[in-house]
Formats: sequence, C-alpha cells, structure tokens
Amino acid sequence: MTFRHAAAAITAMLVMSTVAAQTATPAKPATAAPAPAASTAKAGANPATDTATPGMPKAETPTVAANASPAGTAKPGEATAGQGKAAACGACHGIDGNSTDAQYPRLAGQSEQYIAAQLEEFKSGKRVNPIMLGFASSLSEQDMHDIGAYFATQKPLPGVADQALVEQGETLYRQGDTARGIPACMACHGPSGAGNPGAHYPRLTSQHSQYVEARLKAWKASTEPSTDPHTKIMMPIAQKLDDKDIAAVASYIEGLHSNEPTQAAPAGP
Repeated sequence: MTFRHAAAAITAMLVMSTVAAQTATPAKPATAAPAPAASTAKAGANPATDTATPGMPKAETPTVAANASPAGTAKPGEATAGQGKAAACGACHGIDGNSTDAQYPRLAGQSEQYIAAQLEEFKSGKRVNPIMLGFASSLSEQDMHDIGAYFATQKPLPGVADQALVEQGETLYRQGDTARGIPACMACHGPSGAGNPGAHYPRLTSQHSQYVEARLKAWKASTEPSTDPHTKIMMPIAQKLDDKDIAAVASYIEGLHSNEPTQAAPAGP
C-alpha cells in the first residue's frame, strides 16, 4: 500500500471511530465477557478474502468482533442517516461511492442488502480484510443497513470497456461457454448487471475491471474449500476461466450500463 493509501485508510478509521462514538448506545454492564474466538484460516487461502486486491495488507488471524449485533433486528436502512455514517468510506470508495482508485470497488448503486451483508461478514471475520474489519467492527446492524441505503441511492458513473475485448467479454457474460461448463454471468447478475438484492448477488454495472479481475483471480487461485454459498458458486466458475477470459469479462462489466431510466433534461426555450 502506498503512503497516500495508508494515510487515507488511517484518516478514514479515525472518522469511523468518531461516528461510531456519536451513534453508539450505552452498553449494559457485563460480569464476564467471553474472549472472541480467533480465526484459524490464513489470509489468501480462502477466496472470500481480499488479499488479492492490490494494496491490501494481509492478516494471519483476524479477530472476530465480540459485540456482534443480533441478526434480523435492523429496520430498513435510511439513506439520510447513512450519509453521515458512510463518511469514513469515502476515503477509499469515494464520497458518492464512485471510487477513483480502481483497486477499491465502486459502491454507488449497489444494493442495501448486499452492502449490509458484506459489512456483517467483514465484522464477523467470515470475509477477511484487516482494513474493512477495522471499519466494520464498531458498526451495528442498523448502521450497516443505513450505509447500504445511502450508497444504493447514489448514481454509478459509467465505465468504458476495451473495444478489443468486448466481443469475448459479452459472449461470456451473456451466453457463457457450455463446452467448458461456464454459465452466463447474467444468470445471477442480470442482463444489465443490476444484480439480485434478495439473493445478495452484487450489482456489477460499471464496476472497475481491475477490481473484478482481482476477485476472479482470487477465486481461481484458491485451493481451499469454503462454506460461503457465493464462493461455492464463483470458485468453480473462475477456475474454468483463463486469464484472457477474466480480462475480457472484467472489461465488459466495466463498460456495462444499466437500462434504468434517467431523468430527461428540461427542454430549452
């Protein structure tokens, strides 16, 4: 990680600590708090980790947060409340969720359900990333939904695909390759890349190709089984893709634009 990225991450973590302190409710005194269990999985061995993402540090034994929120207690997220809580996210992902550094995913337009689910996995240690663990540890379940609701309301900036890779990328995304047992990406992520919020399939529209490549290569390189249902789907698919396939489909995804209607500009005099 460069000095610029390290400084941004440290600044963001300080902001998150301030936000969490302002929004946290007083905890009831406990007579004895059990020690959190440490994960025994090594970073990089599980494809659900983010160690393939450039600039991300590695951690051998991430700590699982002891103050995890009871599942299912949160109300639907509120974008207004989430805007302030998401301030720390802007250092890497952009204030509006449109990151300018391609190693960090764009969150603009991503579904509330997917973002909340990923934050919970970072907090629990199921998805291993030391930077995100630091951000997510202090968040309640409601905070996660509020942050997700805020980014869901933001407009993703359109990306641009490499024209030399469009044909191959489009074929894989829309048709797959039956001869090699590769399903079409749009079967889960939709024709326009909008994803499936209920199933926690992420929105891919205009996502940075560099980030998509890193995730696919992490799944491809993994040799250790995972209990995560989405990893179970993606790992065998990625392992059937060669580097040219990955580059092509990642580039196509970056240039993929949603079919969602946009507000027309007012007519001139």
